[in-house]
Amino acid sequence: MSTASTPAQRIPGTPRIIPRDQKRDFPKPSHPRVMCVVNQKGGVGKTTTTVNLASALADGGLNVLVMDLDPQGNASTALGVDHAPGTHGTYEVLLDGVPIREVEVSSPEASGLTVVPATVDLAGAELQLVGMVGREQRLARAIRNHLKTADVDYILFDCPPSLGLLTLNALVAAGEVIIPIQTEYYALEGVSQLMNTIAVVQRELNPDLDLSTVILTMFDARTKLSAQVAREVRRHFDAQTLNAQIPRSVRIAEAPSYGQTLLQFDPSSAGAKAYWRAAQEIATRGKAR
Repeated sequence: MSTASTPAQRIPGTPRIIPRDQKRDFPKPSHPRVMCVVNQKGGVGKTTTTVNLASALADGGLNVLVMDLDPQGNASTALGVDHAPGTHGTYEVLLDGVPIREVEVSSPEASGLTVVPATVDLAGAELQLVGMVGREQRLARAIRNHLKTADVDYILFDCPPSLGLLTLNALVAAGEVIIPIQTEYYALEGVSQLMNTIAVVQRELNPDLDLSTVILTMFDARTKLSAQVAREVRRHFDAQTLNAQIPRSVRIAEAPSYGQTLLQFDPSSAGAKAYWRAAQEIATRGKAR
């Protein structure tokens, strides 16, 4: 009887060592790229995309900061960062004006990767922000201050599956938008609403915001539906859609239960390789920006 191997769990706090044959050097952007990973439709692989792109970019020799803006804290979990109640993180940055450098912590996923964690406290932030002056600008102000002294190449915001004030803060603070779209029925449902929101933000609050990247997730090469949806997405977002497509994979679903990204959990899997290619595309495109 054969026994399936289970990836070894990482010792908390210990950075993983990348084998020499897996190391890559991604091009360094000319200026820090601040990217908002957003889709108000749930279950599209948004957090999975955020953490695996961040891990891959960091493994490629770049300095990456992930800000977890989802009160569920799934990005914090996947990146091996504590986000128990009482942990300081995104809430304190947004509500109390605490500098990012005071709450960011190193992730054991990769050297050069840091995280600002989210706790359940963030669930009440939307209501608390409503009465604040400049409520849409609070994250943008924190990012501007952080970039004055921080050596960072990429900042990725993992947003909640909604278009509330947390996501709005991310859109105002970001220079670019990444939209993960699953290659399933109703894939484009809600994207038109997101595009309208982006247009309003561009017009009223952040004229420099650019929809730079669309990434296809949960692609199943065995079905005609995935191919049809991929064609439809590329028809609408030809220049923005990455060539790399993230496959539907049990391994991708399993990795978070180990508190790891897929690149740590099973780096030889098809999904991990796809995220490597996606990160490489993003980094290469960034060189030309």
